[in-house]
Amino acid sequence: MTGLRRISYLWKEAAAAQAYSTAVSLHSHTNQSKETLDFLANLGNQYPLLRPLITRSERRSREWHATPVNYAAAYWTPPLTPKLAFDLESSQIAEKLGLMPLVSITDHDTIAAPMLLRTVASARHIPVSVEWSVPCGGDQSFHLGIHNLPSDQGAVWMKTFEQYTAHPHENRLTEILAALHQLPNVLIVFNHPMWDLYLIGADKAMQRVQDFLRANHEYVHAFELNGLRDWKENRAVKRLAQQWNKLLISGGDRHGMEPNANVNLTSAGSFTEFVHEIRYEGRSHVLFMPQYAQPWKHRILQSTLDAIRDYPDFPQGSREWDERVYHPDVNGVPRPLRELWPGGSAPAWMSFIIRAVRLMGSQPVSGGLRLAWSESQERNFGLGEEAVS
Repeated sequence: MTGLRRISYLWKEAAAAQAYSTAVSLHSHTNQSKETLDFLANLGNQYPLLRPLITRSERRSREWHATPVNYAAAYWTPPLTPKLAFDLESSQIAEKLGLMPLVSITDHDTIAAPMLLRTVASARHIPVSVEWSVPCGGDQSFHLGIHNLPSDQGAVWMKTFEQYTAHPHENRLTEILAALHQLPNVLIVFNHPMWDLYLIGADKAMQRVQDFLRANHEYVHAFELNGLRDWKENRAVKRLAQQWNKLLISGGDRHGMEPNANVNLTSAGSFTEFVHEIRYEGRSHVLFMPQYAQPWKHRILQSTLDAIRDYPDFPQGSREWDERVYHPDVNGVPRPLRELWPGGSAPAWMSFIIRAVRLMGSQPVSGGLRLAWSESQERNFGLGEEAVS
């Protein structure tokens, strides 16, 4: 492994960050991000025991509101405001690593968070970044981290992305990526490239990835090692990076209250300097934080619990879980579930489900699950640093 391309683990190398002045938090989400619920439509097929419950909720929606459940148009928002998310990521870097933090927030298909943060003194240098959901092949979408857009062109680029998403065409996608690549300070990252997000099957998903890269690999600057995906998937990303001779980069993909599980170590003094390290020097040192050593299933459970917890100290309208989940009303206008429930509160069966899931996060249930899901061999082996790219 060369010094230009490294993967380290803080629980194995306590001094990994000492030679650096800065750490970069990439790919995290705020309450400005609309997170799709369409995956719920597939749960009944994956888990037959859930099918009766899903069928009941769909029937109740028709009976109570004369509105069928629309998974594709429904969405939830993460709990943290942009400022709280920025502070969480910055604090982890400053307090656990003793380094200067650089934070790039990439909400789904919106730059609202960085634009809001640029009005706050402590965050005014945050890059204008987004996670662009790119339709591919008619049955899959890829997520591209577009970091450090020119601030005076951000709105124009978002309009371009929206137009493509509404009317996708492969040749047009290549044109857009080529134009982004021509901007010397923009960083294009293929986020979690090996995740079959829409459950089209591993073989078909891999074919979509290879087709996309054959057409666009020269405009993609790095592949993401994702902090919320498991060891096996990140090893597959590593092999993909070797195939295409691409740099590996961090991306925590935080949606809840746990800060990003990996960061990039650098000596850059600004985000633009960091982009130049990645794009022009081929330099990337990914550091996995201690939370990544926790069992993956347990971390996913905790992230789920973060999404359905109540936060009484948060701004009004985002304190309870059903204020952060949206579904179209009879007129097609997205509204919080809290406003759609009969009587303004969740039905008893839904409240029972929420309480049952929350119970999984309590002691001693949570501790027992953590032991049952132990991944000590994975933690000790890591991703196999002998060949990073």
